[in-house]
Amino acid sequence: MQNIKRTNFSENIMQAIFFLSAFISVLAVLAICLFLFMRGIPAIAEIGFMDFIFNEKWGPTNTPASYGILSMIVGSIYVTAGAIVIGVPIGLMCAIFLAEFCPDNVYKFVKPAVNLLAGIPSIIYGFFGMEVVVPFVRENMGGNGYSIMSASLILGIMILPTIISISESSIRAVPDNYAEGSYGLGATKEETVFKVVLPAAKSGVLTSIILGIGRAVGETMAVVMVAGNAVMPLDKIELFKPIRTLTTNIVTEMSYASGLHESALISTGVVLFVFIIILNASLSLIKSKAQRN
Repeated sequence: MQNIKRTNFSENIMQAIFFLSAFISVLAVLAICLFLFMRGIPAIAEIGFMDFIFNEKWGPTNTPASYGILSMIVGSIYVTAGAIVIGVPIGLMCAIFLAEFCPDNVYKFVKPAVNLLAGIPSIIYGFFGMEVVVPFVRENMGGNGYSIMSASLILGIMILPTIISISESSIRAVPDNYAEGSYGLGATKEETVFKVVLPAAKSGVLTSIILGIGRAVGETMAVVMVAGNAVMPLDKIELFKPIRTLTTNIVTEMSYASGLHESALISTGVVLFVFIIILNASLSLIKSKAQRN
């Protein structure tokens, strides 16, 4: 009886710890939301929603000051889209290789290398981009090297670990009888992987892509080092010209901003935060739809 009471007491203690951990996590999210919206929404209201979101001129030190972030929104979309085009096919093919075709003696080297990519700091990616990617783009594609293309290449590499790890786990989680049934009908290994196993793992694959997009949208240090950090008019945006994203705009000017300028940068963070919320909501919808199917 005493042992049962002791066990129940331990279980209650652990439940309280788990609940406290969850509560702290939720509280942290709420605190961040509260800070952003309390500091950002009034600035958007003062500037004007249309002028803030749909004006492409950013000039806090001009007379009169201008706080339009449209060009930076478009810049973030360009850079993220480029990262998706580069990173998703490579990451997905690598995940399929690791899950279905990779020999054991090769897997033990490739998998740790993929995991190592996830642990490399952003600043190191930025240095690599400045010393390798930027000169490569400048010498082979045109421009001065600091461009949308350079940022897309770096972000495409940075999202690889997320896409590869989650997609591989999803592919491995597909029941073996799916593949066995396909082989029984006379399908080849490649046909089974791409027409049976991969569609069955689509929920996890889409999750990896959306999480990779979230990583690309929120990345700052690597992008600010290779993108050129120039606010370009929308009619002059080109693949091999410098660009400024939402994140780089915040990190570049926050150190000396004050007053409405500082509040406008926080409002830029609100816009970025809303993008991330939309991505997470899309992830939830995709997962629920996949589970229903």
